[in-house]
Amino acid sequence: MNTFMHTAFGITDFWTYVLGTIFIVLLPGPNSMYVLSVAAQRGVRAGYKGACGVFLGDAVLMVLSAAGVASLLKASPALFYVVKYIGAAYLGWIGFNMLRGAVRNWTKAGQAGQAINAAAAMPVDQSNPFRKALVISLMNPKAILFFISFFIQFVDPGFGYPALAFLALGVVVQIFSFLYLTTLIFVGVKLAAAFRRRRRLSAGVSSGVGAMFIGFGAKLATATLS
Repeated sequence: MNTFMHTAFGITDFWTYVLGTIFIVLLPGPNSMYVLSVAAQRGVRAGYKGACGVFLGDAVLMVLSAAGVASLLKASPALFYVVKYIGAAYLGWIGFNMLRGAVRNWTKAGQAGQAINAAAAMPVDQSNPFRKALVISLMNPKAILFFISFFIQFVDPGFGYPALAFLALGVVVQIFSFLYLTTLIFVGVKLAAAFRRRRRLSAGVSSGVGAMFIGFGAKLATATLS
């Protein structure tokens, strides 16, 4: 299989790539956390809208890597710093807003005491899930470093049709991403009922996700190309 993939698609060490992709996809990141939270707040349909934004964002990063932007970023550290600091600031801002909403929700829970009912859900993000997930995906430190440092290493530079190799690698990423995000969407919907019944549980989870987004921003701010 490995020999076939190298001969037919110009991919080197295919199974190493598959194994690495699985582990990278399963690592918590802003993409998966956003899709999980929007599914818990707004249901399966909104969750899949967010997932589609992730798929498109990843596809854009793949195309940019195939077009040589990864090499450009490696050759121009100043440009890489601009990209990563803008992304870090955006992720940090999302995390800050989630923490602020969680604190507000927690305070209301304390005032309400036991009078928690279905209306006591976490503050619902009314923004377009597709558009927001797309921006988060394009600023995702895990995805950026994956496509810059890992993705392009498995394309044989001597292969006559490099676009075919990038396409095959991209399909593998999107398949695993689809399966993982689908699981998270339905997990999120299951959690939604508990969030609506218990405001403090909602606030605690929301604050945890917000803190993770701030952490993602900090990770991107300190990321290197090495």
